[in-house]
Formats: sequence, C-alpha cells, structure tokens
Amino acid sequence: MAGRDSLTEDEEAHLRLLEALDARGYDFVTITPESHRRVLARETMRQAKDLRGVFGWSLPFDEEVIGPELFALLRGGRLLQQTSSGWKAKARVSRIHSRLFMHSAFPTESDESVFLGPDSTRFADFIVEELERHGAVRRLVDIGTGAGVGGIVAAEAAPHARIELADINKTALSHARVNAAFAAIDVSTIESDGVEAVEPGFDLAISNPPFIFEEEAPAYRRGGAMHGAELSLDWTLAAARKLAPGGRILLYTGSAIVDGRDQLREALERELPALGCTLAWRELDPDIFGEELEKPAYSDVDRIAAIGAVVEKAA
Repeated sequence: MAGRDSLTEDEEAHLRLLEALDARGYDFVTITPESHRRVLARETMRQAKDLRGVFGWSLPFDEEVIGPELFALLRGGRLLQQTSSGWKAKARVSRIHSRLFMHSAFPTESDESVFLGPDSTRFADFIVEELERHGAVRRLVDIGTGAGVGGIVAAEAAPHARIELADINKTALSHARVNAAFAAIDVSTIESDGVEAVEPGFDLAISNPPFIFEEEAPAYRRGGAMHGAELSLDWTLAAARKLAPGGRILLYTGSAIVDGRDQLREALERELPALGCTLAWRELDPDIFGEELEKPAYSDVDRIAAIGAVVEKAA
C-alpha cells in the first residue's frame, strides 16, 4: 500500500505544495478546455496576479506572486518551467468534493497529460450517490484513474475497502499517489492498460474512460471507434470478466446518440448477459461537449450524453 512514506522525493515536494496551498485557502474549479481557452483570450489574462492564476489558469508569473516557499516547492518538485513571458507551473491544482487534486497544467496536449475537469466532478458525484445505496466494499479498482479522483472519493465513502488505482500513464499514477497521500488514503497503484494487469476478484470497479473520437488527440481523450465509445465498451467488458460474484462496475462516460439511439448502451445490453451481468443505465446530463458536433467524425451525431451505468454480476 502506498502512503506518504513511499513517495519519491519529487512526489513529496508535490504533496507539500498541496498542503501549502490548502493552508493558504487556495480554491479553484477546473473548467473544460474550450471554456479555459475562452477565459485566457481576455486581455486581463496575460500574467498571473495570484495563486489561482498560477495554479489554476496556468498563467506565466513572477516569483514574488507566489513567494519563496511555494517557488521552492515548485523547483524542488521539478514543476517549474521558464518561458519568455515568465515562470510557469507544470501542474494545476483543483478542488473536488472539498479535496485538492494535482493534475497537468493547461494546455493538456501530450499523451502524458493528466486531465481533470467537469467530468471528474460528475464522476465523483455519481460514485458517492451509488455507494450510498449499497453495502460495504472489500476491494475497489479505479480503471484509468488519472489524477485518482474516483478512487479517492470512493475510498472516503467506503473507508474499509482496499483501493487500487490503475492507469497506463506513469505521470497519472504519480499524481494519484500524491493526491491520495494528501487525502490521507492508502492506495496501491498499478501500471495497467485497462484491467490487463489487475488481478481478478475485485467487488467494485469504477471507471471514467476517455470517450471522444479524435485520432490526433492526447491519450486521455481518445475513446476509439463507435464515436469514442469503444474504450468504454472494452474496459467494461474486461472488468466484468474479472469481477467477483455479486460485484459491481460503476461506469461514468460520454455516449454519442445517433438518430435517437445509444450505441454504447445497446452494445453492453447485448454483451453483458453472457458474462452473468445486468445493466442499469441513466443519463446524468443529456448534452456535453457540444463543440465536438462541429467535427466531421460527429456529423451524424445528435448529441453526446453523460452516462452513469451500473453493471452487476450475479452472486
């Protein structure tokens, strides 16, 4: 199990940065990339004037804006970048469910980027709501954990569960370890493509997979075919095969609605019964990421819906 004692030197500096920001009352809610770009287009958003400008909006800054302690923690954690406009932090910090989470600075354009945004908040809300309805959890796996939001929020709602955070992205696992240590939650991190490297027998899997179809996008956005639903389908079916009898999967994802039909829901309804599983499906938001509909790959799509799905395996 990973705790503060198991952090690397860089990760310890990241944790101390979170603690220092929290002690200063720092607060920031990360918005979608498109909204972020619109805000940064304002003339007033050229240079950071406060902590939110540095650690939320990812603006260039002068050292005196954050002070020597925070500057030293950025330098010590190798999170400092010098640009022609000034210093920039290589990470952002956002608050979800009263906790601070470290994730990648804007713009998140590389395959190593660790994204957190409005979907993370909806995912967290969905997890808490579902865990309130059901009994104790023994072993929980967060598939594609990213910054660890799902697993950490779930751990607070299921305090006796063994928590495993799985991701193929090593930077994501590093941020997840730091965020878990800040939340005082013991976790295990697993480098895994989906559940490939995860041992079977977990009784709860949670997942917020990438769900956008965009071949040139960073890895955290690439959902594959089926208008981006392919990865959600593959991860859910793979998790169902390794799920313990009586276990559940909580899937938060986006699903493209074409001519009024939800192809991801239809595929899961077709495949899950053979794995001894049932499916409960509901739309949490009927219309998200509307800007994607302007792209050729979505020319036949009515809308993209945010989905909360519960898969249950027979006992």
